[in-house]
Amino acid sequence: MAHCDASRFDGVTLGIDFGTTNTVLSLATTDGATAVLSTEKDGVEIAGYRSILCFWQDRETGKRVVESGPWAMNAFVNAPHSTRMLQSFKTFAASRSFTDTPVFGHRFRFEDILQTFLDTIAAKLGDRLPPRGNRVVIGRPVVFAGSSPDDALAMERYEKAFRAFGFTDLHYAYEPVAAAYFYAQELKNESTVLVADFGGGTSDFSIVRFEVGANGLTFAPLSQTGLGIAGDTFDYRIIDHAISPLLGKGGQYRSFGKKLTVPNHYYASFARWNTLFLMNTPATIRELTELARQAVEPEPLEHFINLIENDYGYEIYRAVSDLKVRLSSEMVSDFRFKADDFEIRTEIARSDFESWIADDVHQIEQSVGQAVFRAGLQSGDIDHVFLTGGTSFVPAIRRSFEQLFPTASVSSSNQFDSIANGLALIGQTDDLARWTVAL
Repeated sequence: MAHCDASRFDGVTLGIDFGTTNTVLSLATTDGATAVLSTEKDGVEIAGYRSILCFWQDRETGKRVVESGPWAMNAFVNAPHSTRMLQSFKTFAASRSFTDTPVFGHRFRFEDILQTFLDTIAAKLGDRLPPRGNRVVIGRPVVFAGSSPDDALAMERYEKAFRAFGFTDLHYAYEPVAAAYFYAQELKNESTVLVADFGGGTSDFSIVRFEVGANGLTFAPLSQTGLGIAGDTFDYRIIDHAISPLLGKGGQYRSFGKKLTVPNHYYASFARWNTLFLMNTPATIRELTELARQAVEPEPLEHFINLIENDYGYEIYRAVSDLKVRLSSEMVSDFRFKADDFEIRTEIARSDFESWIADDVHQIEQSVGQAVFRAGLQSGDIDHVFLTGGTSFVPAIRRSFEQLFPTASVSSSNQFDSIANGLALIGQTDDLARWTVAL
C-alpha cells in the first residue's frame, strides 16, 4: 500500500484533464489545496475549457489565426463559411487511420492539433500557468475511443504534443483513478470505492480500496475498465433517431429503374462530432447532390446538404446537448433548430431517449461488472459509488448504478473538476509510480 499523507513534491503541480468535450486544468500546492484555472469571457469565469479549435485567415495579412474554447465558438458562429472548426479531436488520438487534416494549406497531425490547443490555452492563462518545468500529471482514459484504438499510438502522440509545448516533468494517470484520489480526500473510514468517469468519448471505471491506519489513509487500486461509449454516443442516438430521418435518412432514390435506400454512412458520419467536420468536402457534396437529384423526396436531402455545406453541425450539436440536459429533469422536451429557411422541430420524450440508449447502458453495466470481477469482489463489497462527468446527470445512468449496487451510497459532485483536481493532487505525492501509468 502507498500513503496519501507522505511528504509531497515541493512545488506547485498541474493536473490536466484533456477531454473530448471539455478540458480542465487544476493546480495543487504542498498543503493539499487545489484551484481550477479558469478563464474569463464577457465577465463570466469559465472552468471547463471547450476542446475545440477554430481557424481562419486574417483578411489583411492572410496569416492563419486560431482560437479555442468559447472564443472559437464565437468565431465559428460569426463566420461559419470562412472558418475551419475542429472538435472532439481527442477521439482521433488512438486512430491509425487518422494521419492529418488540412487547415488553410497546412496539414495538422494529431499532435499538432493538441499542441496548438495547449498554446491557445496558455495564451489566455498567461503567468497563471505554472513554469513548464513543474510537475504535470495528465489524465488518460482506460480505453481510448474508436473501433480499434491503438493505446500506444495515442500515448506517443500525447507525449510528442505535451513535450513540444514545453512540459518536461510529465506523468500520466488513468482518469477514473484521479477521480478516486480526489474523492478519497473526503473519506473518514476505510471504504471500497467505485469511480465511474463519463467523458465525451469514453466511460472509465476504477475500483480502489482505501484503508485507515496508523499512518493515515492508505490505498490500493484494485481494477480499471473502460469502453468507448459516453456522452457523444448518447448525442449520436438522438441525432440518429430523431433528426437524421428528417434529413433524408431512410429515404429512397432511383437508380437504373430501381428504388434504393440512401446510404446510411453519410448519416453515421453526420451524427458524430469527430467525423462531422470531415464531411464538408467537394467529393461528399457531389455525391449527396447526385443522390438528391435522383431522390424520390429530394427536399430532405437538400436540407442535409445545406447543413453540411454551411457548417451548421456545431449548432445542431449544441441544440442536442441542451436537449439532453433538459431530459435529465423533464419527461418531455422540444427540440428546435433553424437554419436559413429550414427548421427542425420535434418533441422527444425521456422514455424514447432511454430506449435509444438502452443497449449503450447495458454495455456500460457489463464493463462495470468486469471491473468488479477483476477486483475479485461482489457488488455488495462496494461501499461507495462516485459518478463524475456530464453523462452522470442522465437519470438512466444513475438508476443503473443504484440497481447494480443497492447497498452502496451513490453520489456525484464536482462532475467537471474532480479529475483535474485529482491529477494535480497526485502530482504532490511521493509515490507517483503507484498512481501513474507508464507510456
